[in-house]
Amino acid sequence: MSERYLRSGIFLAPFHDLPENPTLALERDMELLQLLDRLNYHEAWIGEHHSGGFEIVGSPEIFIAAAAERTRHIRLGTGVVSLPYHNPFLVADRIVQLDHMTRGRAMLGVGPGSLVHDAMKMGIKPADQRRRMNESLDVIVELLDGKPNDLRDVVLDLDGVPEFHRGVYDIARNIPPGKTMTYGDIAKRLGGVELSRDVGQALGRNPCPIVVPCHRVLAAGGKPGGFSANGGVVTKLKMLAIEGAYVNHTPSLFD
Repeated sequence: MSERYLRSGIFLAPFHDLPENPTLALERDMELLQLLDRLNYHEAWIGEHHSGGFEIVGSPEIFIAAAAERTRHIRLGTGVVSLPYHNPFLVADRIVQLDHMTRGRAMLGVGPGSLVHDAMKMGIKPADQRRRMNESLDVIVELLDGKPNDLRDVVLDLDGVPEFHRGVYDIARNIPPGKTMTYGDIAKRLGGVELSRDVGQALGRNPCPIVVPCHRVLAAGGKPGGFSANGGVVTKLKMLAIEGAYVNHTPSLFD
């Protein structure tokens, strides 16, 4: 008969006195994790809070990345990532990176966010937090399972965005991976090809890259056109190549 043993873990909120030096407080938390690792604790969970003042870890992922370099065995989890505050694509991206950096010791814990003031400071209605968490979690699970997801179901906060821009983003979000449209195609749907320049300007101010896939919108003749994100057109071409989309582009000697 195999022996049974009790696994021990800790939830590190963490709480600190307001007058306490944040640098020293974070260092003490890190030293506690190192001690727990030496004592063969199985896991530790690090929370995310923003506006409380006494809980000073705003990003559990950053804390976990640092702790992974100082520990050897203990598993390190987000307790929790407050999903309504984050793009689900980026949450999945970060946890996959942590999984590699920690050699498989990272764990993803998620929640709706517990502090009303956190949500209010981000323009989120507290009554919507649990719904937004569920929607985000569905996307993250599909991404981690390797299922294709174009993120069209992600709810965007476009408060203050001009109506014309919203129309452009709505059309762009319905372009499936591997397909493209031109600025002129979108302009025709919104009133006429003469609006093509306005479409380009709206996409250049895209507040939600990837979720609003502006890289799938090309210039006339299927040419790349512009791209305002880091890396410019080179980044745009790489993203389209990953998705298997055709682009009318002949690389120069300097590409």
